[in-house]
Amino acid sequence: MAKVEKPIISVSGVRGEIGVSLDVGLVARFAMAFGTFVGGRTVIIGRDSRTSSPTLRHAVLAGLFATGCHVIDVGICPTPTILLIAKALHAQGSITITASHNPVAWNGIEFAAASGNLLTQAERDVLMQIYETEDFALAPWNEQGTLEKYGEAITYHLERILYSPWLAPDVIRKAGLKVVLDCGNGAGSVVSPSLLRKLGCRVVALNCVADGHFRRPAEPTPDALDELCETVRAAKADIGFAHDGDADRLVVVTEHGVPLSGEWTLAFVVDFILSKTKGDIVATVSTSRMLDDIAAKHGVALHRTKVGVGWVVEKMHITNAVIGGEGTGGVIYPDIHYTTDGIASIAAIVQYLAESGSTVTDLVKSMPQYQMCRKKLEISSQELAARLVDLTLKVYEEECAIGKEPLLELTDGVKRVWSDRWVNIRPSGTEPVIRVFSEAPTFAEAEQLCDETLETLSVLMKQI
Repeated sequence: MAKVEKPIISVSGVRGEIGVSLDVGLVARFAMAFGTFVGGRTVIIGRDSRTSSPTLRHAVLAGLFATGCHVIDVGICPTPTILLIAKALHAQGSITITASHNPVAWNGIEFAAASGNLLTQAERDVLMQIYETEDFALAPWNEQGTLEKYGEAITYHLERILYSPWLAPDVIRKAGLKVVLDCGNGAGSVVSPSLLRKLGCRVVALNCVADGHFRRPAEPTPDALDELCETVRAAKADIGFAHDGDADRLVVVTEHGVPLSGEWTLAFVVDFILSKTKGDIVATVSTSRMLDDIAAKHGVALHRTKVGVGWVVEKMHITNAVIGGEGTGGVIYPDIHYTTDGIASIAAIVQYLAESGSTVTDLVKSMPQYQMCRKKLEISSQELAARLVDLTLKVYEEECAIGKEPLLELTDGVKRVWSDRWVNIRPSGTEPVIRVFSEAPTFAEAEQLCDETLETLSVLMKQI
């Protein structure tokens, strides 16, 4: 990834490369802005396992103390655990120190409002205004913030999952599943192995020490999971799982050691949950059309949003959806909490596997088959990315004026849709890139769509 001199500020929070675009001064100022935003009240903080997280923790504490907040520190925890405990403790806000799936040299902070709810657009606007104007409500000497440590967050999260209405641990125990789990040395290391053992699975643990020295890329893409795939085959396991750095995502490896994209995680879980309860689905514009077919199978509606967990959550509240998520492997379980939860996804998928009596390969074959291609174009700034997408839109609008297809959807970036395929371009909210996602009946067709789109972007970039 190219070095970016400015932090990336988005719906996900603030991220940057340590020593390049993210420093303790910036983090402390954002923490002061957030402390002001919550009125100096109670804030939950937690962190992933990155080696830079303790440094950022001190900067966050300084900013929150300066604005008079009472801070409850839950230590190293997955992002969904932190948000869930913020709800349980009725906190006025939370800050998670993580860069999620970004490379190990990156870190960041993510904000949530009262009771662990992700910030709405209006709340994000207020927070950014406080930060940009530096209109901080600093506490006097005798009203500085205080610190409390809380050690039961992991236990509470496990209990909430184990008592989910769709989970039957006895069925899983009877199946006697053998699972290989790769936590990538991230925050999932402190919870996911325990969950699988409580469910009666035989666990082969890979990279399950939360030391922050990632022995594979933090983003669990198929090409990053060679060790997991080999171990699944060698151990003759029933399934393999992999988390990203903060365990809000989960991806699956079949019993033959074949890695699946995060699209399959969402598809498996949606099909499973809808077999238990009927209700709408919410997913992003760049999520696989498998969900359209699954929605039709169960007779429910599918709603699509901009990319970003916050957008999905807002739409889930509006539609009273029973499940939602992104094709990255992030699934939202409203009966637990409104955020993507890779730990809960482990429970849902092993339950799905145990109940069906099928192999993962059989489950894949039972689903509608599409092929997706994901590529990206590195960009020096988000401003340049936005200009480039605007230029591309003008080109495609002229194209659409000539023929009936493709249709243009502008929910997020520019999505061109044909009857049997689509391609979407949009600036990333977490990395200095323009993402190009496509889907078609074959991978060759999907890749051709991606490559043609990237060529158009490259030509247009020379005009800027």
